[in-house]
Amino acid sequence: MQQVRDALRDVQYLADDGIAGIAYLADRLQKPILVEGPAGTGKTQLAKSVAEITGAKLIRLQCYEGLDESKALYEWNYKKQLLRIQTERGGDEGSEDWTDVKDDIFSDEFLLTRPLLEAITSDEPVVLLIDEVDRVEVETEALLLEILSDYQVSIPELGTIKAKQIPLVFLTSNNTRELSEALKRRCLYLHVDYPELEREKEIVLAKTPGVSENLADQVARIVRSIRQLDLKKSPSVSETLDWARTLMLLNIETIDEQTAKETLNILLKYQTDIAKAAKELSVDD
Repeated sequence: MQQVRDALRDVQYLADDGIAGIAYLADRLQKPILVEGPAGTGKTQLAKSVAEITGAKLIRLQCYEGLDESKALYEWNYKKQLLRIQTERGGDEGSEDWTDVKDDIFSDEFLLTRPLLEAITSDEPVVLLIDEVDRVEVETEALLLEILSDYQVSIPELGTIKAKQIPLVFLTSNNTRELSEALKRRCLYLHVDYPELEREKEIVLAKTPGVSENLADQVARIVRSIRQLDLKKSPSVSETLDWARTLMLLNIETIDEQTAKETLNILLKYQTDIAKAAKELSVDD
């Protein structure tokens, strides 16, 4: 587990023991990881970093409302199938009959693989990222269950396609809706929250070249205090980094009340949140 944590640190992902432990167990148990938590806490980056340290190919399925099997699993290349049919019809009298043509057009040559099928048919190691799985409808989760249970896909025209290798699977969720028990049962669970003060300071130092320890400490402390407010959207880690880079570009080493207020729009994306944070900064001052 410590080796996993050290390897993640080498690619600038500062994992705690919980994150490193789950990544280690998922690899050994060949189980998917369901990673839940607020948006912008490094859930997606975890999968990318694991792919980087293992040298595996990263395949990403971005979930959205209306996602169906033609975009997640596979679909047939209808244009190519039609061209094949037209070619046979235009041939000589001795050309293949419809049964032969039908068997031919529903073959691997005419199959368009999508992320889920691509992940299990790959010859090389794969990290499969199923991002924001909570955005799809409950019915669409059924598409994932066969993959996550048996690592295989059933295609009526071809039969069952089994995995050539077991991908390391990360499913991320921002908790916009409750996921099904069937999906959760198949996964190890990891909750990634906003980092603690010292860890966020480390992240700023690691991800913002040239930033001083003093500025990184101020940034982490102010962001932490802002997150304690009742906001529509708390600042994500990526927004913390954007703020630190902004302050560096402005040649600011010490954050005073005026500077903080003038740059709050880098951290916060709702005017009501900016007003609350500005009021809090005035009180703190």
